[in-house]
Amino acid sequence: MRNQVKKNAPVIIVGAGLSGLRAASLLTAHGIECIVLESRDRIGGRVLTLEVLDNPELGKFDLGPTWFWPRSEKIITQLTKELDLETFNQFNEGRMLLERSQHETPQQHLLPEGAMEPSLRFVGGVQSLIEALSATLPSGAIQLNTRVTSIHQEEDGTICLEANGKQFYTTAVIIAIPPRLVEKNIKFEPELPYELKSFLIDKPTWMAGQAKVIAIYDRPFWREAGLSGFASSWVGPLQEIHDASPGTGTGALFGFFGLQAKKRKILGEGKLMQLVLEQLARLYGPAAENVNTLLFKDWSSDTDTAVEEDAEPLRDYPNYGPVYGDPWGEGIFFTGTETADQQGGHLEGAIQSADRIVARFLERYDEA
Repeated sequence: MRNQVKKNAPVIIVGAGLSGLRAASLLTAHGIECIVLESRDRIGGRVLTLEVLDNPELGKFDLGPTWFWPRSEKIITQLTKELDLETFNQFNEGRMLLERSQHETPQQHLLPEGAMEPSLRFVGGVQSLIEALSATLPSGAIQLNTRVTSIHQEEDGTICLEANGKQFYTTAVIIAIPPRLVEKNIKFEPELPYELKSFLIDKPTWMAGQAKVIAIYDRPFWREAGLSGFASSWVGPLQEIHDASPGTGTGALFGFFGLQAKKRKILGEGKLMQLVLEQLARLYGPAAENVNTLLFKDWSSDTDTAVEEDAEPLRDYPNYGPVYGDPWGEGIFFTGTETADQQGGHLEGAIQSADRIVARFLERYDEA
């Protein structure tokens, strides 16, 4: 039976990450009431922009996604213009470093022009995009610390969501959290078909197995030596490093860990940070030891992001794409960067997926 959209019922959106907020913003612009339920105590999902505690003048730093590529990612580029957000070029000038062994001096290479596609970063971090989208919603549309644990459909087609002992009623739900979290953490009644559940669990959560560290300095001293900040290491613990300086005079380097989640957990944060500083000193010299502070986020231990299956590192790029097979007459829609047709895992994919699902919803809404 096809679910009948009721125009006087608010659309319930599960998740206040980029996809959820984009969907809510688009629906609000069409005059459709939305309620966004978010389990965290903040908006943004895997977008996480932090300041240094007691030293905010150093700038804002992204521990989640950091940049986008304007040449190939047209949707986020256009949205950035519409929201009047400021951006700046990711710094890539100078030589890169290649570390093959702890006992050898890192090799320096000047990459050919055009080897790295130009990317843009947001002034104030990616959180500025999240906040701009949130500002397009009515006051009270987002409810934080509200974890959806069950969704069931009643005989008349009404859908009821249970969250923190409260009930929310609607005829349309947009689920904007990673597919694996949906399958693991939300009980459905009637139960989702086995094929759909398998489809959800087979979509790895982007970044869920990763950890990221940012080393903050008074200035980007590596640039003075003709280095771009970009480094690749066979040694670790960081396997890929980039300049993360915020454009305010402060210097910063960010790196992704090559160590698997289980190994990181065994070592603990203190030992990991010690190894990080030792590696940065090998790569960039003694000045790298004079760090102002280190910011660290292990996404594999974030229960609002990762499930047990995400601890296994990705061997290939995931096969992302739309989630189909709604048994409730199109009362449930799935969005998020893991459900994007293109650029799955990127900010672009999160926005593209939301645009697609809202267009699909509006087709039904206009028919009602």
